[in-house]
Amino acid sequence: MLRRSLTAICASAAALLASHAYPAGSRPVVVELFTSQGCSSCPPADRFLSELSDTRSDVLPLAFHVTYWNQLGWKDPFSFDGADARQAQYAQRFRDFEYTPEMVIDGKAEVVGSNRTAASSAIDRAKFTGLTAATVSATRADGGVSVSIGPGTGSARVLLVGYDTRHVTAVGRGENAGHTLTESNVVRGIAPIGQWSGTAQTLRADAVAGEHQVVLLEANDGAIVGAARVVDAREAPAR
Repeated sequence: MLRRSLTAICASAAALLASHAYPAGSRPVVVELFTSQGCSSCPPADRFLSELSDTRSDVLPLAFHVTYWNQLGWKDPFSFDGADARQAQYAQRFRDFEYTPEMVIDGKAEVVGSNRTAASSAIDRAKFTGLTAATVSATRADGGVSVSIGPGTGSARVLLVGYDTRHVTAVGRGENAGHTLTESNVVRGIAPIGQWSGTAQTLRADAVAGEHQVVLLEANDGAIVGAARVVDAREAPAR
């Protein structure tokens, strides 16, 4: 019986090594918040995302400001079409419609962004149950980004995301008129820069808009299977 158990354990370990699968804990959990300065329900979710940015190095928070609130009295200066397009992809998988504040965790689960309990539980599940298809590292210099991806199994789209650390905005109209909003990790650009197919590779691309850059590996089903903050030696480490 003991011999059979040892054999099973060894076989499982060998399979894990052969697949180059790593625990999600070896990379930050990616938390995407879809928000808008024109939405009165969004500030609590924005504050929660700021707290994650300030206190959780094991979480990579990203705030995507959507445009569809802009016609209701206040144009969000950080909204862009790319945020709408990314949320629309998730809508096809989760609810069949877009709303704010929506929080997507590792591309696999979504919750109302102001529901701290649900979001925290989803983050914890992602840390302990998610897998990383390959290790990722990246550096930024002279306006470009160099990305190194290790070997693994499966395939993924390689995305480069740029964001600003923090913005403070006095809102003059719309549902949040008269309020001053503090928002963190505000996404300013997102672009696909390549395709990873299981073999180790290095990619080079121009940096996208934003003070800081991150690299995401997105599987065919939309799950995030790799993530890394881009290291810039000229600046303090990004939150």
